[in-house]
This record gives sequence, C-alpha cells and structure tokens, in this order.
Amino acid sequence: MIRVVLVDDHPLVRAGIRALVEAAGDIEVVAEAADGAAAVDAVATLPEPPDVVLMDLSMPGVDGVTATRRLLDAGGAGAVVVLTSFADQARVAEALEAGAVGYLLKDSEPADLLAGIRAAAAGHAPLDPRVARALLPARGPAPGADLSDREREVLALVARGLANKQIATRLGITERTVKVHLGSVFRRIGVADRTSAALWAREHL
Repeated sequence: MIRVVLVDDHPLVRAGIRALVEAAGDIEVVAEAADGAAAVDAVATLPEPPDVVLMDLSMPGVDGVTATRRLLDAGGAGAVVVLTSFADQARVAEALEAGAVGYLLKDSEPADLLAGIRAAAAGHAPLDPRVARALLPARGPAPGADLSDREREVLALVARGLANKQIATRLGITERTVKVHLGSVFRRIGVADRTSAALWAREHL
C-alpha cells in the first residue's frame, strides 16, 4: 500500500483527491494538511515516513517550496510531488531545486495523477508533459551538457540497473541524495522517468 500525505489549503480539493486515490485500492491517505507548516508537523507525527507527499505550492503561511525543503531536510518524507495549477518555468524550477521529484498539474486526468503517485513511490520522477515543455529552453546547450560529475555517476549506475539504495551504497551517499540527483538529472536531460534516463545514458554517456 502506497502511503500518501495530502497538502492543500482547499478542503474541497483534498476531499476530491482523497476520494480518487483511495478508490484506487493500492493507495491510502495517511494525513492531510492545509499549509506547509502543518504538513511538516503532520509528517513528523506519523509512525513511519509516507511514500509520497502531494504538495500544493500556493498556500498561506509556509508555501509548498519551503515546506518541501523542510520536509526533505528533516528526512521525514519519501518523495515530494508538487500538485498545483501553475506550470511556469520559474515555479517548476524552484520546486524541483527544493527537492521535489515530480510536478503534476491539478487539471490532469485522474489516471495520470494515480500513475504519478505510483511512479514517485517507485523512485521515478513524474512530470506532466506541459511542465517538461516549460523546462526546455528554446535554444541552448545539448541536453546533459551541464550534468555534474556526481549526476553522471548516478546516471551511469541507473543505466546499469542499480536501485537507489544500491547507488547510495556504491557512492557513499544517502538514498534521499540519490533521489535529489535523479530529479535534477531527469530535468537536465529532458526525460520523465528512470527507464528513459537509462536509455539516454546508454546513448550519450
């Protein structure tokens, strides 16, 4: 069962998402929060970290970007996936830099939202295609040209089929750090999931 925390300042939105995901059968909502500060507190009180935190961006008080950063710094959340109405490049980049592994839009099809939750829980990086397009520059260096040495190491191990835990052990870093590197890699090379990244690496590394 995939354990999810919902973070959104609109009760109606939370109720709708809860109904959708719990009807899926393999996902359960273990906590809800109406703002970023409450999200950090809610996750901290859970007996075990959630697999996925669905995080709105625009909320009163502590916003989604700040909450994402605090959650990941505390090590209390599995994967943070932004679920918002905004797809502009600045907001997307800010959320991903804070450590979010995925970015979905509220007007997505229900099936796409469920697939995104499952993908994030499995260690992938779900990105709405409209968000991916917002991240692609009109002109610039070839995808992957700005990967750091560590990102290239992580990507090479992904291409060899290693799981995040194995990559963390091999490189002497935490599993969360591996996820952050992967989120950055996916964004830089323009892919949305682990399989596509592995295929890209086999062609370009």
